[in-house]
Formats: sequence, structure tokens, C-alpha cells
Amino acid sequence: MDFLQPTTWDEALVAKAARPEALPIAGGTDVMVELNFDARRPAALLDLTRVPELTQWGAKDGRIRLGAGVSYTRLIDELGDRLPGLAMAARTVGSPQIRNRGTVGGNLGAASPAGDCHPPLLATGAEVEVASVRGVRTIPAAGFYTGVKRNALAPDELIAAILIPPAAGPQQFSKIGTRNAMVIAVASFCIALDPAARMVGTGIGSAAPTPRRAAAAEIFLAGALDEAGLWDSRADLPAVMVGEFGEKVKAAAAPVDDVRGTAAYRRHGLAVMARRTLTWAWNSYQRGG
Repeated sequence: MDFLQPTTWDEALVAKAARPEALPIAGGTDVMVELNFDARRPAALLDLTRVPELTQWGAKDGRIRLGAGVSYTRLIDELGDRLPGLAMAARTVGSPQIRNRGTVGGNLGAASPAGDCHPPLLATGAEVEVASVRGVRTIPAAGFYTGVKRNALAPDELIAAILIPPAAGPQQFSKIGTRNAMVIAVASFCIALDPAARMVGTGIGSAAPTPRRAAAAEIFLAGALDEAGLWDSRADLPAVMVGEFGEKVKAAAAPVDDVRGTAAYRRHGLAVMARRTLTWAWNSYQRGG
């Protein structure tokens, strides 16, 4: 196995173009598990830990440009107020040691349906900035996942950054697992409210072949809130509205039975998480959040 160690972004892109089969590695929290269990044996590893451009973040055209190599810990500490849904999800990732090493870019590259960062990226309408020696392009998060652990990257492309709108209103994330911490999600859900635009965003994880939005639930809730004048009044949500939202989120899933849980349990859990996260987010909105 060859080990490639570029020290600049341009060098990394050249290396990937020359060796498209090279497997990128940054935090290594997914890659090293596969290597240790001999589940994957790539011809080359492309070490991105020495590329400083990947560890930077900043504002760009009204969005946060989060470098693919920014760790979960830094995301929580430095961007928790601007990207609350993503920060909530990051807090559920592994242990402190894993959060110190793992990155959102790595979560995207692995493209596991159970990845914790996917639901917030979907709910907020994030885009993935990818690059190669041929140029740069952006892919909506909703179009990035193409199958179980498959993504839309071309063989010579690398993830450069994630473009995420700062929160325009309350966001909430919830996850269920086989224990309380350091666990792969049995199912997860994120909701993002945008009162100014009167829009609702959602993201479902670990309950379909790929992470996905609950589009019908978004349309229903945004319209119901508008029709009832609740965006303006901030009055309590009717229980019927909350329950219907949960049912529409549940209907958007396409889970399977596996060692972590049954399809029925995942659907039930999504309905519960949808109701709870909506209630938490609305309570925050009522308090001026």
C-alpha cells in the first residue's frame, strides 16, 4: 500500500488525479476501522492531514464555508451558535477522542446512511464543494448521496468544504441508538425552522438506503403554520399538527431490519423524534430563539 502525503491543496488534487484509486484519509475514524478489520485494502492512502486549507472555515456569500478537515470539536466550540443543528449532531459522535479527530468531510466521504452529520446538512440546504485538477463544483447535499456508502464524487475529486447557511431560526437534532452514547444511530432526525422565509427543513438518517429529506412533511408543516398564523403569533402548536408532522416524517422513511433495529422500530422512532424536535424547536421560537 502506497502512502501519499501532500502538503498543499494543489498537491492533493494532483495526487488524486494521478492515483484516482487512492483512498483519502483525514481523521481516520472510519477508514482505520475498515483497514483494521480488513474490510478494505486500497492500493494507496491519500493523507490530507498536512493540507492546511482543509482545516479552515469562514464566511462566503452569506454562508459558512466549513473546510472538510475541520474537526467535530472545533465545529462545536467555534460554530455552535451559527450552525446549531450540525453542532448538536457533532456532539453525539463517538467519544471526545473521536470528535477531536473526526470531520464532517469524512462523514460525507464515507456516505454511510447512519452518518450523524447528514440530517442537519439536508435540513439546512447545505452544499458540498468538491474539486479536482479540472475545477471546482458544488453538489446539493440532497444529491450527494447516491447509495449505501456511495456518493457523487468523480474518481479524481476530493471534498474541499461544505457550504452551510447560518441558522435562520431554531434547529434541533435527535438520535436513537442501542445505548446512550458512543453509538451508531438506529435512526436520526433534524429539523430547521426559518420563520422569515416561512420554511421548514428536515433530514432523516439511518432509515433509508441514503440520508433523505421528508419533503411532504416540510410542505405540510410550513403551510399549516402559515394558515394558522402561527409564524406570527408564536402560539402553542396544535397537537393534531404535531402528530401529523410526525406521521409524514415516518412515511418518508424506507428502513430495513438489521442488527441494530427493525424497520418498524425505526419508523416509530422517527415519528417520535419528529414530534419532539418540532416541539423543542417551537418552544425555542416562542422564547425568541
